[in-house]
Amino acid sequence: MPPAETYDYIIVGAGSAGCVLANRLSADPANKVLLLEAGPKDNYPWIHIPVGYFKTMHNPKTDWCLHTEPDPGLNGRSLDWPRGRVLGGSSSINGLLYIRGQAEDYDDWAALGCTGWSYTDVLPLFKRAEDQERGPSKYHGSGGPLAVSDIRAKRNICDAYIEAAGALQIPANNDFNGATQEGAGYFQLTARNGLRCSAAVGYLRPIKSRPNLRIVTNALVRRIIIENHTATGIAYEVSGENFTAHAAGEVILSAGAIHSPHLLALSGIGPAADLAQAGIEVIENLPGVGANLQDHLQARAIYASNVPTLNNEVNNPLLKARIGLQYIFKRSGPMAMGVSQVCIFARTSPEMTRPDIQFHIQPLSTDAPGKGLHRYAAFTASVCQLRPESRGWLKFTSPDPRTQPAIHPNYLATQTDQQTIVAGVKLSRRLAETPPLSHYVKGELVPGPQMQTDAALLESIRNTATTIYHPVGTCKMGIDEQAVVDPRLRVPRH
Repeated sequence: MPPAETYDYIIVGAGSAGCVLANRLSADPANKVLLLEAGPKDNYPWIHIPVGYFKTMHNPKTDWCLHTEPDPGLNGRSLDWPRGRVLGGSSSINGLLYIRGQAEDYDDWAALGCTGWSYTDVLPLFKRAEDQERGPSKYHGSGGPLAVSDIRAKRNICDAYIEAAGALQIPANNDFNGATQEGAGYFQLTARNGLRCSAAVGYLRPIKSRPNLRIVTNALVRRIIIENHTATGIAYEVSGENFTAHAAGEVILSAGAIHSPHLLALSGIGPAADLAQAGIEVIENLPGVGANLQDHLQARAIYASNVPTLNNEVNNPLLKARIGLQYIFKRSGPMAMGVSQVCIFARTSPEMTRPDIQFHIQPLSTDAPGKGLHRYAAFTASVCQLRPESRGWLKFTSPDPRTQPAIHPNYLATQTDQQTIVAGVKLSRRLAETPPLSHYVKGELVPGPQMQTDAALLESIRNTATTIYHPVGTCKMGIDEQAVVDPRLRVPRH
């Protein structure tokens, strides 16, 4: 084994957080920083083309290709859970949609004891990060590393959704990251000039030649080195060769909602009984590691269209060629699209003080995200519950870092979650029945007109719903006994 090198900071995971940390920490030339990424460099061309998420998800070049365990809430179905395994992490393979949390979400965190995380606290940081195409304002910044731009192609069906929402008293909203999130409008994208602006593009590319920053790709971290209950380094391997690195300052885990808790567990920090059963020596019994798993579950409604949709263009060789040329010469058109075009934040009950559901509207349809488009004209409205009550967990089963934890999302485990997602699908139907959108609707394909009762709709959702790729919560921040990190994001010593 080569001799260990010493760094001030070791960052594990070059994803949405890790790239930011590498940029900020290495800005001080006195800091020596090591950034480790399990995946390769981000030179796969489809990463940088917005519609390339069709090529990067479910692709072992760029995706961990994770799967959930069979889930009782989905009638025993297992779901694919894409997670980025490349410089930029999931910001290199996601749908590019730029949406912050609701202001009240951050205020809720602060009310639970997470000092420094209120909306007033985090808004200046959002502004600092942003290079907003529309320019600076009370809620937005310009000149930051992360490019945010308007959608480059709008479609009549999408406009009709916004108008139909207005007819149902859901106001138009041209800025979901501004004064309020409720309403209907077009998404903005993390893109610049028709190209994806991932965390790697925005934060790493401009500073990758800093002499005090070392970036190592294809690095599989085996464990955190812990001495006297303090993280002092990392053991990792590259191309089968083992390495260690010492941290004079901090070891920072930014490996995401699956792999950050997995690395803690591999290092002996986690639920003691599970670790012992997996053959891992227990260093610290921290039961919250891998617990508290939350995800947005999307229920899709698909409508046959009276007019051609993107399905028709993609399945016509001449029109498909035109799409390619439009992107090559203008960086616009369908290849510059994010995963969805129109967003609707709405309330399932007027008694709600803020939106509890979100729609993603697409002028296309497919059997499942990442699959080929249907050969007939259709469009999609996906709805998710914003704050699910259901909590899942990770089960750690092996000391081998190549063995992924078992993922148990535990979807639709509460009555509130079931009622909310059904209410969302029913609102989708109301939108489809409302002019001018109703003029485009030839018929409902999914869930289908035969599904009329709440029980039938829920059963259809259990059989067809998918993840919307937002797992969180497995290294919970807080001050209670289930917290894994404190409000300064430190794993406390117990």
